[in-house]
Amino acid sequence: MNICVVGLRGIPRVLGGVETHCEHLFPLLKKRRPNDSFTVIARKEHVPHKISEYQGLRIVALGHAKAKYLETITSTVYGILYAGVALKADLVHVHGIGPALTAPLARALGLKVVVTYHSKNYEHRKWNKAARAGLRMGELCAMYFANSIIAISPSIAKDLQVRFPTLSGKVRFIPNGADHLIQSASQDGAHEVLARYGLLGRPFILSVGRLVPEKGFHDLLDAFTAADPDYILVIAGGTTQRDVYSERLLQRAGEKVVFTGFISGCELQVLLRHASLFVLPSHNEGLPIAALEAAVAGAPLLLSDIAANRELGFRPDNYFRVGDVRELGRRLGGEYCDLRVDRERLLQRYNWNAVCAETDEVYSSLLKTAAPNVWDKALTRAKQLFGGHRQ
Repeated sequence: MNICVVGLRGIPRVLGGVETHCEHLFPLLKKRRPNDSFTVIARKEHVPHKISEYQGLRIVALGHAKAKYLETITSTVYGILYAGVALKADLVHVHGIGPALTAPLARALGLKVVVTYHSKNYEHRKWNKAARAGLRMGELCAMYFANSIIAISPSIAKDLQVRFPTLSGKVRFIPNGADHLIQSASQDGAHEVLARYGLLGRPFILSVGRLVPEKGFHDLLDAFTAADPDYILVIAGGTTQRDVYSERLLQRAGEKVVFTGFISGCELQVLLRHASLFVLPSHNEGLPIAALEAAVAGAPLLLSDIAANRELGFRPDNYFRVGDVRELGRRLGGEYCDLRVDRERLLQRYNWNAVCAETDEVYSSLLKTAAPNVWDKALTRAKQLFGGHRQ
């Protein structure tokens, strides 16, 4: 079977939660389905090579528009055409409701379609009205044209099932994993990483994510400034396109506020293991991989009380009211030691091997039968209807 993955910027080590999800899931799927070929469509601006290989996956970088509102959709359209025409793929796995606008095209090319619904992107403040309308249309295309919908959080799955009751059978909850940051006790390289960011011997609070409004870093900076705790605030994350919001955040860097830019792998592990507190002040999430990573690394956690964060099932003390700068400031000035969570319970629930097995079940159920071309099906139906009038 030929399986094509679209909707992401690329892998490996590319900024974004969707990218992290794909980087850890698809190599496992390849191992589980060794006779299948997996092609990941990347965007040429985010990966160094036009064609490359990563843990058994073929990475193909295609062109795309560079405009903020067109990059994702043009990349996905090209990816769907590549999958249907060049690869003759059997199944396309689309990540995100924006890219899901292409689901009708994929079905027209005879492809089975799986859509992973990562987040209600139309709630993100960075998008204008036209973009939000397009994202809502993408959600509709996912529901009506995809063969299966994977929702990464229970709240997203439940919301879709309530709003689209006749299509609820398509929706399946499969979470993100959290076990990719399990490390040995070795501290090799920790001294160098901490020194690079001026953190040697200095306790620090850490937050991780893209510098976009829905991540709530403006709340965190305001609360930190007001509380003025005896810690350094470290924000690890970057942005794909500089804008007014990210520039305003970066202007607040100083002796007690450090922006590292996008980091991953060993560097991120070092910061997570040494953080005195991990804070996720998000206003909107799907299922927060950053919070899972911090919990696995053993960092105390303080999260906004949005549904996606509450669904992780931590104690009430691990949450604060979303957008409440005063409460967040008070919590930053308190004690952190009681904010650690049960790592082993977390790993049992959020495990990439389990995520892989469930995704594999979705693939197997869809690939048992060939995908009909929806236009051929419509043409056949039209012939039946008109043929009935020729008697």
